[in-house]
Amino acid sequence: MDDVKIGEILLPGEPDHQEEREQQVRAKFWPKMKRVISKVPFARDAAAAYYCAMDRDTPFRAKGILLAALGYFILPFDAVPDIFAVVGFTDDIAVLTAALAMIRAHIKMEHYEAADAAIDALKKE
Repeated sequence: MDDVKIGEILLPGEPDHQEEREQQVRAKFWPKMKRVISKVPFARDAAAAYYCAMDRDTPFRAKGILLAALGYFILPFDAVPDIFAVVGFTDDIAVLTAALAMIRAHIKMEHYEAADAAIDALKKE
C-alpha cells in the first residue's frame, strides 16, 4: 500500500457518509474482532480506535479518519484478503497506524482502558 492509497482511504467524508460508516462500524467491528482477535497483533489499537471514534468528545475530522480506518478493517475484501492469516492484516495495520498517527492527540488513556477490558472479555468468551 502506498501513502496515496492510505490517504484516500482515510478521508473523513461528509456528515451523512460518516453517520453511515459509524453505523457499519458499530454493527460489524466487534463480530469481526471476535473472529480474528488471535490473529491480529494490533487488536488493542483497533479497539482503542473504536472507542475514540465512538466518543462524543472526539472532533468530527478525527472521528471520520478513525471510522474510515475501522471501516477498512471490517471490509470482507481489501487489498490483502484477511483470510491469509497475519499477512492478510498487513494492509489493515498500515491503515490503522496512519489513522492513529493523524489523530494521536485525540486518543486517550480511557480509550485504551476500555479496549483492554473489551479484549479481555472477548478472550474469555
